[in-house]
Amino acid sequence: MADKLNQLTLKQAVEGLKEKKFSSAELHQSIIKRINEVEGKIFSFVEIVDKENPKQIEKEGILKGAFFAVKDVLSTKDIRSTASSKILANYVPVYEATVVKKLTDHGAEIIGKTNCDAFAFGASTENSGFGPTKNPWNTTKVPGGSSGGSAAAVAADECLFSLGTDTGGSIRQPASFCSVTGLKPTFGACSRFGLLAMASSFDCPGPIGKTVEDCEIVFDIIKGKDEKDATSVFYPKKKQVKKNLVIGLPKEFFGGGVENEVKNLVSQAAKILEKEGHRLVEISLPNTSLAISVYYILVPSEISSNMARYDGIRFGSNRESFENEVKRRIMLGTYTLESGYFDQYYLKAAKVRNLVKADYLNAFEKVDLILGPVSPTPPFGIGELINNPLKMYLSDVLTVGANLAGIPGLSIPCGFTHDNLPVGLQLLSPHFSEEILFDIGRQFQQITDWHKRKPKL
Repeated sequence: MADKLNQLTLKQAVEGLKEKKFSSAELHQSIIKRINEVEGKIFSFVEIVDKENPKQIEKEGILKGAFFAVKDVLSTKDIRSTASSKILANYVPVYEATVVKKLTDHGAEIIGKTNCDAFAFGASTENSGFGPTKNPWNTTKVPGGSSGGSAAAVAADECLFSLGTDTGGSIRQPASFCSVTGLKPTFGACSRFGLLAMASSFDCPGPIGKTVEDCEIVFDIIKGKDEKDATSVFYPKKKQVKKNLVIGLPKEFFGGGVENEVKNLVSQAAKILEKEGHRLVEISLPNTSLAISVYYILVPSEISSNMARYDGIRFGSNRESFENEVKRRIMLGTYTLESGYFDQYYLKAAKVRNLVKADYLNAFEKVDLILGPVSPTPPFGIGELINNPLKMYLSDVLTVGANLAGIPGLSIPCGFTHDNLPVGLQLLSPHFSEEILFDIGRQFQQITDWHKRKPKL
């Protein structure tokens, strides 16, 4: 039993610790043993914390004794926080990100910092300054990005849960690629304080877990207003979720560019929910084809502004240390903000962003939630798209719309391709209605067992 404690869900671990079936030290030992077994194969972590002797847990709380991983773009006090970039290789913050502090205040303990695309710029975790993370299901494939290390660590049972960030799909896509569960919260539901900003009007910290239930436990702790982040809000009281929901299937999410195996698995998942009494209807999100173009104008523009602080004087070392994808996005954003191009690109994209948001708001007048694939493809090969940034960007085509609109999204496992590659199901709901996602997600995971399957490493 002690050797398999790392395989427990967060809920199981918390209940076991409370009932004294095992100790936090035994849980820690099991997790560290697993990290030692698999890290050489997948490289989920850029930093392991207190590997041999965990600090004494002083704070009481519902997560006391639970170990979690933190994406390297979230600041951790006295723990190296590099954003997986060489320019911040030796940066150790003197403060903690609010979402991290809320968890440690409830007794949870950081097991390590997870690898990601440098500054979260990427969709494969190949853009890390310290090397790529590999997919636990097939180490020749990417784990997704930019929260690839966080998703891989959960999939490989190297932690009970992890924190990631989602700017254009960076929690949902790696959760899909690694067959784990990931939540992108409503923008503003979780504080961004302590997050090394990528795009300030898009970034959303959120949980990656082994089950929907685990993600809900974490979200209920990290959500809410933070006086240190003006964009955060008081989260409204949960509403009762009605029994039978109307689920919209956007025709644009099942069209050209989405691989047939992905379409089939997601369609089968939708039919499972239909059998449970939910009603499926076809809908349209007509500006879906424009979303990726809008995203890659607005986000690099915000990146250009946010990255100006890394001048080698206030923050970071020599700017020549920036990784190639970081340089690419800074240059693209700087170009779109230049005089003469600002109106042509940035302002036009901002207007189209409102059209994309209106698509979702109009859809939610007819349906309770939206269902579709997370990614148009299963995990792709390491090195396959690294020299084709435009094709790489298209891997976000089904996820960026939720970030443009600011709505919540949930990725849950819904099956495997013929060659055993994971596929994820994406659920989207109106602003501040995460309870709908959790409710339908729990129903789905009570019926299916894809989330229980483990990779063979």
